[in-house]
Amino acid sequence: MDLTKQLAYEFNLKEVYAENIINLIDEGNTIPFIARYRKEAHGACDDQVLRDFADRLNYLRNLNKEKEKVEKVIKEQEKWTDEIALALENALTLTEVEDIYRPYKPKRKTRATMAIAKGLEPLADAIQAQDLTCPVEEIAKDYVSEEKGVKNVEEAIAGAKDIIAERISDDAALRKTLREIIAKKAQIKAVWDEEKDTNKTYENYKDFSGEVAKLPSHRILALNRGEKEDCLKVDIEINPKLTITEIEKAYKKENEYTDQIMLDTIEDSYDRLLFPSLENECRRALTDRANEQAIKMFEVNLKPLLLQAPLKNNVIMGYDPGYYNGCKIAVIDTKGDVLDTAVVHPTPPQNKVEEAKKKLTEMIVRNKVDIIAIGNGTASKESEILVADLIKTCPRKVSYAMVNEAGASVYSASKLAAKEFPDYDVNLRSAVSIARRLQDPLAELIKIDVKSIGVGQYQHDMPQNRLTEVLSNTVEDCVNSVGVDLNTASVSLLSYVSGISGSLAENIVDYRSQVKHINDRSELMNVKKMGPKAYEQCAGFLRITDGDNILDNTAVHPESYDAVKKLLALFNLTDEQIKTGGLTLLPSLIDKKGEQSVADAIGVGVPTLQDIVKELLKPGRDIREDMPLPELRSDILSMEDLKPDMVLDGVVRNVIDFGAFVDIGVHQDGLVHISQISNAYISHPSEVLKVGQKVKVKVLSVDLQKKRISLTMKGIE
Repeated sequence: MDLTKQLAYEFNLKEVYAENIINLIDEGNTIPFIARYRKEAHGACDDQVLRDFADRLNYLRNLNKEKEKVEKVIKEQEKWTDEIALALENALTLTEVEDIYRPYKPKRKTRATMAIAKGLEPLADAIQAQDLTCPVEEIAKDYVSEEKGVKNVEEAIAGAKDIIAERISDDAALRKTLREIIAKKAQIKAVWDEEKDTNKTYENYKDFSGEVAKLPSHRILALNRGEKEDCLKVDIEINPKLTITEIEKAYKKENEYTDQIMLDTIEDSYDRLLFPSLENECRRALTDRANEQAIKMFEVNLKPLLLQAPLKNNVIMGYDPGYYNGCKIAVIDTKGDVLDTAVVHPTPPQNKVEEAKKKLTEMIVRNKVDIIAIGNGTASKESEILVADLIKTCPRKVSYAMVNEAGASVYSASKLAAKEFPDYDVNLRSAVSIARRLQDPLAELIKIDVKSIGVGQYQHDMPQNRLTEVLSNTVEDCVNSVGVDLNTASVSLLSYVSGISGSLAENIVDYRSQVKHINDRSELMNVKKMGPKAYEQCAGFLRITDGDNILDNTAVHPESYDAVKKLLALFNLTDEQIKTGGLTLLPSLIDKKGEQSVADAIGVGVPTLQDIVKELLKPGRDIREDMPLPELRSDILSMEDLKPDMVLDGVVRNVIDFGAFVDIGVHQDGLVHISQISNAYISHPSEVLKVGQKVKVKVLSVDLQKKRISLTMKGIE
């Protein structure tokens, strides 16, 4: 298989672009680097396309290896033909290759292999040819042998049928046809075991039936989990006429002496071998599809969560609610350093509300707190009520925001947290994390196992290696798209920068502590184990906000610094104008001269020129500035306050296959079902909504007992 041609076709790319991407990957370049700094080589593909390309490249290379293995085995058996060679060449999936390999694959002991060992293969050949001129029983007499273990004619015929049945089951073309029929026409059915499902978790799947082709991913995952917990019995069902007819077309001929035998053999092959195998394949395919969709939703939700607008230049109080051990408080300054800590006990069993208010007010005034970040876990409702009441009388103007604390406890008990805050109790570390999540979500959330962040669904059912890979890639893309302050970034944050490993990140921090302040990107070459390749990959993503060179505070790569000098000289502009924002006319100057002409003059491609100009116009720009700020509040609602038709402001917390959960200021998020998102048809909620998005919603219904809130985005003026 020509990988370049195949990938160019699949990704609708010029062959030269596909070849360049393959070469760039093989040279050890990271996806963020390729996406940002090698746009001319691949036609400005975005990072997601490039990651999909890299995944497919890896798959096709593994496919080629598998093809080579299969070819070797078949040739060793001296059964290689032009037909097999063509089929193998055209196979685009591992399943297709496995089908081709199946007849030649060393088999465990089966009824067919035992029959072959008894010398019954010629009898099977004669029956399968279906051109007999006498009853099969007459021919079968010649195969009766006590020595070979064939006691009578019936055993001889039964053995021959077993051989034919396995041949039918191993037919690659037939399996492909039946696989497609099952995928299009089959039903998946479930039966609920009420006695075993004591919590009635799967009651909705009582006597469930759905089309395999149309089954949404969350249904598949729910059925799988119910089956795993032994609460559901799940099967694939299809009208046998749809499938057996295809087998008969391929294997049945008219012959009076073999008609019934072949019909019986076809039915046996289908019931005993083919359908169970294809049913398992179908379930695996459904699960793989559902897993990939669920992982995709994790990715879709994680990116806007990581790219939330930071609340810079604010002193923030982190409030980690609790009951028995009290509520943990930590105040951080504008740089994220801890100013103050405390523990208050306004919740049961101690209920020291007034004492807590007094202490918190003193801390707010003393530390000049601007915002209180309240974790949304245990006791968050009581804590929100207390804070909302407190700020009414607080002598300093302050607001609060609810913060998703998922994973905070995981982080606080981690080695990383212990290293960062060796003198703090685990619970106080959690309060610091909550505050920092509001101040700089990206810098804080990357410290947490991404699977614990609390977006998506069925995360524990996913293939963990694949989930970790995809989510780590998402974090990497986000970190590199934002850029990292070289003089303040933690080891955790630096380790996600293109080309920087965990050990190299530690070396950078060690070097930084020695020199106190890095003034120029080129200083990175002084860092232990920082080679030319690593420097090339990482330099453009690292920022120096107050360094010697203004370009070091942009995404302009050092390899393009000479191009910037040429660009400025071309239009009689200066470095000082970059600092003062005096380049507003640059785009129009370039347009007059022509982009291609300017790009040629400074020695770069047009995409690189465009990126350079964007950076020169806004040096030090944070792309997160365009994102909506967190919802800041000063008052509170409860579920009891909610009434049908009430219109509220909300923030999307999680997008799933069947809708989205929206925070409307009460302890329980409300669900906007996919049918209630838009008047226009949408195939998935992510087409309209993303995590962190501010929306207006209307209350449809409130179930206080089940703590369920149904919302709509339709019919709101």
